[in-house]
Amino acid sequence: MASLLLSACVGGSGRKPPPRSGKRPVATAPRVEDPRVLRQCLADLGRQGASFQSLPDRVMAGGCSTVGTVKLVKIGIPTANLGAMKCRLAERFVAWTNEALQNASMAWLDSRVAKIESMGTYACRPINNRAGNRLSEHGSANAVDIGGFVLENGRRITVKADWNGPDENARNFLRAVHKAACRRFSVVLGPDANALHHDHLHFDMGRGPYCR
Repeated sequence: MASLLLSACVGGSGRKPPPRSGKRPVATAPRVEDPRVLRQCLADLGRQGASFQSLPDRVMAGGCSTVGTVKLVKIGIPTANLGAMKCRLAERFVAWTNEALQNASMAWLDSRVAKIESMGTYACRPINNRAGNRLSEHGSANAVDIGGFVLENGRRITVKADWNGPDENARNFLRAVHKAACRRFSVVLGPDANALHHDHLHFDMGRGPYCR
């Protein structure tokens, strides 16, 4: 479990990270996407009503890659800072948005969500940005971080201010969307996971399941 907690913004492999030697993570060949699986995923994404662009496969230095990825263009709620995402991550994100987010917002805050504030998807870096750690799930576009939400009534709810803030309804809303994410993503981390997640929710499709 400790190793999974260290996978903040990385996806848990269940293995201990290598010693922090200051060296760059060892590069590994990115997994090739099965064309049949990718086609099915793209079809699933389209059936959910999402507009998206398929992106070219790219392999970068340090083992980072964007293989089998898409860019979400329109998912029903404007979302800031979304870049390349592996198709299944994107499909699960759209499902979470369509099936859980608005219901939780109406139930606890009496307003729909007008905008999702993402803190990004693809980033070529090791776990927790610490040299010597294994590659983050962000390094293969397999993770997304969410920092907050803007409601139709103008109110802004953020993980940093409201997860343990004074408003019980805001706290319940954030815990409801966190719980709903745990049913859809392999790894979900929030402020209760560790201090590195005090200001965002991390979702990835790495090795799980793990929810904290």
